[in-house]
Amino acid sequence: MILDPATCYRAVCARDGRFDGLFFVGVTTTGIYCRPVCPARTPGRDRCVFFGTRAEAEREGFRACFRCRPELAPGQGPIDALPRLVERALARIEAGDLNERSVDDLARSLQVSGRHLRRALSGALGVGPIELAQSRRLAFAKQLLHDTSLPLAELALASGFASVRRFNALFQARFGRPPSAVRREQGTCSAPGASIALRLDHRTPYDWESLLQFLAPRAVPGVEEVVGDVYRRTLRVGTRRGWVAVQLHPRQPALRAEVSLSLAGSLMPVAARLRALFDLDAHPTVIGEHLGRDPAMRPLVNLHPGLRVPGAFDGFESAVRAILGQQVTVGAATTLAGRVARRFGEPFETPFPGLSRLFPSADALADCGEGDVASLGMPGARARTVLALARAVAREGLRLEPAADVEATLARLLELPGIGEWTAQYVAMRALGWPDAFPAGDLGVRSALGGAPARSAELVAERWRPWRAYAVMHLWSSRMAEGHSLAATSNPVAIKAAPSQPSGPSRSPSTTVPRTAAVSGSASVSVITVGTARQRSPQP
Repeated sequence: MILDPATCYRAVCARDGRFDGLFFVGVTTTGIYCRPVCPARTPGRDRCVFFGTRAEAEREGFRACFRCRPELAPGQGPIDALPRLVERALARIEAGDLNERSVDDLARSLQVSGRHLRRALSGALGVGPIELAQSRRLAFAKQLLHDTSLPLAELALASGFASVRRFNALFQARFGRPPSAVRREQGTCSAPGASIALRLDHRTPYDWESLLQFLAPRAVPGVEEVVGDVYRRTLRVGTRRGWVAVQLHPRQPALRAEVSLSLAGSLMPVAARLRALFDLDAHPTVIGEHLGRDPAMRPLVNLHPGLRVPGAFDGFESAVRAILGQQVTVGAATTLAGRVARRFGEPFETPFPGLSRLFPSADALADCGEGDVASLGMPGARARTVLALARAVAREGLRLEPAADVEATLARLLELPGIGEWTAQYVAMRALGWPDAFPAGDLGVRSALGGAPARSAELVAERWRPWRAYAVMHLWSSRMAEGHSLAATSNPVAIKAAPSQPSGPSRSPSTTVPRTAAVSGSASVSVITVGTARQRSPQP
């Protein structure tokens, strides 16, 4: 990753939040490294050195600032600034994949050799996988020391350390003080409560209201709910079960998540999945500037600055929900999803009356019969599609997560019976977190583009690459703003239009960080008509 020192220093002087997480600044006279938004007095240019990652700064002997807390900085996000392999590996390391597995295990899951993975990470980020994993563990431990009352032994395990002794030694070496001293300074020594608080920072602006408006009607009954300005759900991470409640942080540009104590040992993957669900690593200014170059898209971007693409806490659950949404309304699909949870999911007790089930795992559904699934009120073909997906995930290693290979995953999805281009692209938007996914056959998108056929919609959307998924959210949100219910749906497979080939994920050239846009786009006007179409839009 190339850093321009002059540009970086200007961002530090301005405390420009657009660059938060894109780089870190080390101060040579103090040995401390900070986020570019640190409120401390700005050091002189001759005392600043810049790093693309926390691990790079720590390798050079810099310690994390206790004021701006670099461990809370938003991540890079899938913006094509990194090679795809590096991006996928980094996502898994951030989620704690190396806490219990070796580098070679991780490399095999990415279908490369361990040597190739080490070389790719070192070349792109300046540090290897072990250094990245250790930096992530220490950063997460520091966050928990600041924000929770977890006992130090539990905190060490929750941060991915195999022993408390190893944790204490590494923390002392990295931060210049033992974790017990930080705990005393923070005043978080009281007994833990009924939940654990996690702070999840994001870049501004952030349209939390629109995100909840999208999630609320799609919430699986018994599994998730939106109550007021709070999103809640049950969840399963490995062998652990629990619940989480998320809302806007009252004082910081962040979300505040309350996580049940039963998930204390899985906090790192929980935090990574929540970041994916709420799209916290997006660059809203970069995305908005790029989409706004199209004059027809500009008013929609201005109407909802900071609009995010909702991700998925569990990719398999989201994909099943997409299949159930084929050719039915959002309300009907939600009802079906609730039936699936009640019939095949596990009962789970929570403090919230509306949450009582865990959505069934792929393993649980893979062993079901077609008649059992179809008896919930769906066509047999739909039941076969659900079972085919479950078996692909449970038995064939299909991974539906942001760290998955997008091209390979889309190709495998399209091989499954009953999954077409629209469903695959929708899964790419949410489960894979792919920012350039584009369900061209979506009737809501097509009607917003003047009733254009799918192929024409794809041509119009070329100018929105690599952020087409965000353009789709703006088009859907515009219909909601005009009073059109996105709940009414019909599947694009019924449309008599020439089939379009999968566009596939785009690649943009390497860029210099910081940057204001990833890709330049055409400013030619597209026909976007809001509030006039009567067609029903496929929205699972």
